[in-house]
Amino acid sequence: MRRKGISPEEAVLTKAHPNISVADPSALGPVTPEEAQLLASLDLARLPRHVAVIMDGNGRWAQRKHLPRAAGHRSGTQTARTTIETCARLKIEALTLYAFSVENWRRPKTETDFLMQLLREYLRQEMPLIQRNNIRMRFLGRSRELPAGVQQDMRAAVEKTSKNTGMVLCLALNYGGRAEIVDALNEIVAQRNGEGGNVPVTEEEVSRHLYTAGLPDPDLLIRSSGEMRVSNFLLWQIAYAEILVTETLWPDFNRARLLEAFVEFQKRERRYGGIREGGPDSEVPARVAGQ
Repeated sequence: MRRKGISPEEAVLTKAHPNISVADPSALGPVTPEEAQLLASLDLARLPRHVAVIMDGNGRWAQRKHLPRAAGHRSGTQTARTTIETCARLKIEALTLYAFSVENWRRPKTETDFLMQLLREYLRQEMPLIQRNNIRMRFLGRSRELPAGVQQDMRAAVEKTSKNTGMVLCLALNYGGRAEIVDALNEIVAQRNGEGGNVPVTEEEVSRHLYTAGLPDPDLLIRSSGEMRVSNFLLWQIAYAEILVTETLWPDFNRARLLEAFVEFQKRERRYGGIREGGPDSEVPARVAGQ
């Protein structure tokens, strides 16, 4: 599933970020009073381009309710569904969900087998929602190390959604930030060996070989369950991301909590190491991987 460079379908995401179409709040459908209040506080023209989420806390949620861990994971898929649909309808450009890390193989085999099966069920059951919301799917990680059936479902999901033009949904599966950088450097070394020469490696060249090539770097990283770490997730890409950690466990992370995260994001000044001059329009656009 790894692809070198930027495909024609992804080229649209490498352009500058002029004025991306602004969402209509009514696209969310019926909202609760809390959600309505949060929407009123949001500038829908200044939402993050790319939101990344570390979905943490499924096991603890289940434990607190005296349920098996599997119940927490199943409940977490419902939260993922709400998050995906909300971001798509608010015209977020890209959403990346950390679904399974390279370190997660250390868990009991019964749990990893269940997670792989849950993923396959999710991809099949949620495809109507994905298509209805014009979402294009990508997968980040070492996909060739995943079970053959999972790889088959991933390829099918990418193919079925390849002509969609809305939000790009990235599922990070068998993903590790360090592994991604190693893979990118190995591709560059292989390319250098084939071409010869001794040209220094640049940040832009590394970005072009990352799993996220063609996508803007995340503006906002959300982590549920209160853990204060990034857990080997998008280490290169989140260099200037705003990080929001919530104590809410992932299965309880509802639409109001997502909107709350966007409100908090808009309160922060993003200077990218410089000095901010002027108003909100003076902010530097998110860097696109590969540029």
